[in-house]
Amino acid sequence: MTVNRFEKGGVGGGPSACDGHFHCNKDHWVALPPSTFDHNSNCFRKLKISARGKSTVATVIDECAKPCKDDIVDASESVWKALGVHHGDNDFRLMPITCSDGFELLLQCTVLELQLINGVLHEGDQIVLCGMQGPIVTTIRALLTAHPMKELRVKGSYQHHKELKAAQGIKITAQGLEHAIAGTQLYVVGPDDDLDDVKEEAMQDISNVMSRIDKSGEGVYVQASTLGSLEALLEFLKTPAVSIPVSAIGIGPVHKKDVMRASVMLEKKKKEYAAILAFDVKITPEARELADEVGVKIFAADIIYHLFDQFKAYMDNLKEERKKEAAEDAVFPCVLGILPNCIFNKKDPIIVGVDILEGIARIGMPLCVPTKDFIDIGKIASIEINHKAVDMAKKGEKVGMKIVGSNVDEAQKMFGRHFEMEDEFVSHLTRRSIDILKENYRDDLSNDDWKLVVKLKKLLKIP
Repeated sequence: MTVNRFEKGGVGGGPSACDGHFHCNKDHWVALPPSTFDHNSNCFRKLKISARGKSTVATVIDECAKPCKDDIVDASESVWKALGVHHGDNDFRLMPITCSDGFELLLQCTVLELQLINGVLHEGDQIVLCGMQGPIVTTIRALLTAHPMKELRVKGSYQHHKELKAAQGIKITAQGLEHAIAGTQLYVVGPDDDLDDVKEEAMQDISNVMSRIDKSGEGVYVQASTLGSLEALLEFLKTPAVSIPVSAIGIGPVHKKDVMRASVMLEKKKKEYAAILAFDVKITPEARELADEVGVKIFAADIIYHLFDQFKAYMDNLKEERKKEAAEDAVFPCVLGILPNCIFNKKDPIIVGVDILEGIARIGMPLCVPTKDFIDIGKIASIEINHKAVDMAKKGEKVGMKIVGSNVDEAQKMFGRHFEMEDEFVSHLTRRSIDILKENYRDDLSNDDWKLVVKLKKLLKIP
């Protein structure tokens, strides 16, 4: 580190490259070498400097004059004093330092870009903004605008102002702005204003959005670029045709912390909601890596309908996977009547012609006889319609059916001894099988089928 003076007439030469002004040496200023200064891209950032067991933070305000080595940082005398180095010390004017893990710039004073639509802003004004973690109360440190004929979005030097009037695009620097929500309003606290009232008004926009979060705490995590984008997406997800619950929201790029919040759904056994719907935002590589590691799905798109299509396809695939996993334990409701003169084998395997009186008969379903103390006679092993094997049969169809005992007791059941022609077979539902139907096959059953579930539930005395 070397000594520099940033006041007019100092060894630093002309005005600072960042804002075209001279600065008091009593403040902590630094000038970076060209390779790190990077064409003004690091202006107003904070650099943590450590030496002799002490540390301090200085603001990047200038580019050091050539020739300037890549490992040199020019600092005002106040920085040296903060590190305990004074005139007469051996280290004064040239001293080895550590700069935050090799020129890692610490953003202590955030730069915020905004549109000044009405009113006047002054350097030093107390302002209130809407933040994701509550209202942000801070003081404007600097008011900046681009030079004439240059865009505000293009990195470079900016004009410094004490006062700015509407309407124009500007940048402000202040502490604590990193959690400000894009798309919300900025409020200036006047001498007669009540701070609590201003804070409440500033948070009104996000309060309206937060009211749309599902009260159960279950749902997807939604991330958008601005408050307006977020509101549009939430409104779309709430429509009856979509109806996707939202458990949490965020604004800005997707970071690791957002993935961690979305992963809470995995702990709640809600895998389908362990997802982030990222609308018009960037996703950091670290966030994608963590999402793959913990099992959170990230869906990203710049158009709301594309985002919905991606998530719907994911939900449909997940639903089919769950159906396959639950297929062996799924028992559909059905009532079967024995057809006259269609007893082809009386004992295990029982081969009989039946009429599907109600519901749906599927291979693998257990059957019982309610009129004979609910005796179990076995499971459906196969179904044939007109000599063609099928997996299922519905109400009104007449089919051939093979019933195989799943244990020794069921294998002993016999037509003419344990049940007769007039006895009906019903699927042997259980509490677990009904829950599986609700979770995985709700849309596969008609209203009549669900009424039959209720009827059999009472018949089988299922709690």
